[in-house]
Amino acid sequence: MLRFLFVLAATLAAAGSASAQTYPSRTVKFILPFGPASGTDIVARMVGDRLSKRWNQPVVIENRPGGDGLVSINAFTAANDDHTLLWVPVGIFAVHPFEREKLPYDADRDLLPIVGVTSLALAMSTPESLKTPALRDFIALAKASPGKLNAAAASGNADFLLGYFLKSMNLDIAKVPYRDIMQGPTDIAEGRIQLLSSSLAIVTPLAQAGKIRIMAVTSKQRMPSVPDVPTVREAGYPSLEMDSPGGIFGPRGMPLPLRERIAQDVRAELAADPSIAKRLEATGQIVTGQPPAEFAAGIKGLREQLGSIAKLLDMKATK
Repeated sequence: MLRFLFVLAATLAAAGSASAQTYPSRTVKFILPFGPASGTDIVARMVGDRLSKRWNQPVVIENRPGGDGLVSINAFTAANDDHTLLWVPVGIFAVHPFEREKLPYDADRDLLPIVGVTSLALAMSTPESLKTPALRDFIALAKASPGKLNAAAASGNADFLLGYFLKSMNLDIAKVPYRDIMQGPTDIAEGRIQLLSSSLAIVTPLAQAGKIRIMAVTSKQRMPSVPDVPTVREAGYPSLEMDSPGGIFGPRGMPLPLRERIAQDVRAELAADPSIAKRLEATGQIVTGQPPAEFAAGIKGLREQLGSIAKLLDMKATK
């Protein structure tokens, strides 16, 4: 029996290595959970264009927004094809076990890390007219005005972060639900909501126009697109620090040698074109280029952090 298992393992490893050498043999598709012009869409198209030349095969982008990421994930798992890959921020699906009673997929089985491409910065923003330049100023105002302020968040880990912020600071602020968080920056600029937890990218244009104040970013380092904005650690609230890795995933059963080969090609293209990193900085993203094991470690870290927040918010994971 042991001999059989050894032979089987060796056969599978050899098959995985062989497939890595010949990949891709046809069009590669990246499925995304956001629409065109989103930060994820921008980087996927830039890298996809370069990969199509390297691979001598077309690389197409399929935008499948909706359902807090489930529409894209369901399309990806249904394809069950090593030429159909998922390009997604981890924060989108890492919260699913705490938000839904039942899931149509198993992240550990169905979403295999290939390469971490970027880390996305989250931002805590408020109307410029509110005159609260720093997080501590906003907290003081909220404590002095219980029940009078409104807040909103993008889905995924940005929403978890907002919940944690309100709970840990004991703030009486109403959360306003949004079907499309892209309306959030306009509403905060016009004072209809007073706090927004979202990606840095969607608030930067109105911040540059002087209508929104970005009080802090959740990344470990300041973001080049807004160098004057402090990190939450610099602002005095290190517990709000949260990395938001994003990248490419393969389907269940995809051999590790093939995932490593794709990761190597993506990393090579990121290194070959410095303009990609520069363009992504403007969308609030930092290029990481993490191989499968390192990407998986980042995913594990975010899951553990979200689990701790869920426990504080009395949310239970899907069994």
